[in-house]
Amino acid sequence: MSNTQQTKAFGTEAADAALQAMNITRREVLSDDVEIEILYCGVCHSDLHTARNDWGGTVYPAVPGHEIVGRVSRVGSAVSRFKAGDLAAVGCMVDSCGECGNCKKDLEQYCTKGFTGTYNGVDKHLGARTYGGYSEKVVVKEHFVLKVPASLDLAATAPLLCAGITTWSPLRHWKVGKGSTIAVVGLGGLGHMAIKLARGLGAHVTLFSRTPDKKQDALDLGADDIIISTDDAAMEAAAGRFDLIIDTVPYVHDLNPYIRTLSASGTLVLVGFLGKLEPMLNTAPMVIGRKAISGSLIGGIAETQEMLDFCGEHNISSEIELINIQDINEAYERMLKSDVRYRFVIDMASLKQ
Repeated sequence: MSNTQQTKAFGTEAADAALQAMNITRREVLSDDVEIEILYCGVCHSDLHTARNDWGGTVYPAVPGHEIVGRVSRVGSAVSRFKAGDLAAVGCMVDSCGECGNCKKDLEQYCTKGFTGTYNGVDKHLGARTYGGYSEKVVVKEHFVLKVPASLDLAATAPLLCAGITTWSPLRHWKVGKGSTIAVVGLGGLGHMAIKLARGLGAHVTLFSRTPDKKQDALDLGADDIIISTDDAAMEAAAGRFDLIIDTVPYVHDLNPYIRTLSASGTLVLVGFLGKLEPMLNTAPMVIGRKAISGSLIGGIAETQEMLDFCGEHNISSEIELINIQDINEAYERMLKSDVRYRFVIDMASLKQ
């Protein structure tokens, strides 16, 4: 029996090529594997960056997608937590070393040997590249498969596997709860989930926005108020106000105005931008107020399951626009223009059309 199987997918052969239908090779189900028929897959900015090799290192053909929700079709002989027919989900990781200190602390996202990404990683069993959720099925080690609460809308659950956990992890790490005052910079795929989750935890939530255009949306999502970051008087009035700021902006921007709004011992955590900060930071308010700038990357598997369970209990999911896989190239262009409220999700039934 072959140790591989052919799977229908949608991917790209080059950085400047459109995504199109293709066949890919996945491993056959091993003893500790779960095979999932993919029903929905969210569309993340990371998908676009990888498809177009914006970060370098993409190996082609590339099949993006790490916000996966589906139904279990097969399980290996050693699998105990899932059976055929169960709802299941897969996020940004499909493996890690499992042995380092971080993995043993349920921090697989910080595996010292590097976690295996759901796409553009290396399948340890085949030695070939991993392929993501723009496909009809995926085979994943049981430890990295998540249970989906039955109460959640499946399509709107998909972005929780990246946008949700990316904002949940810092909220939990900095112990946000009732009485916490937090702010969110940017109202997009990440920002709208940060507002929903922080409000669900009982925090007082403020949105920082450059214009008032998104005020009503922010309030509808659960924000208590909005501060226009280009309004100097409003920013001055907010000095020393926030315990935690979650900054979701994915491009270079000035952090100095936001640092001033942190309370003593407050933290601004970056979840959207990877790169060199500009302009130079003024460290005076940081030193005087013991304020910090930090970063956060997705979350571990246990924390991701905690987030999904919390969302199930509190009826929290993403605001989405459902699309067919054949519309993914147009969706990428719209995403670059922020023309989506707030996350595209692919109905993978369209792959069979």
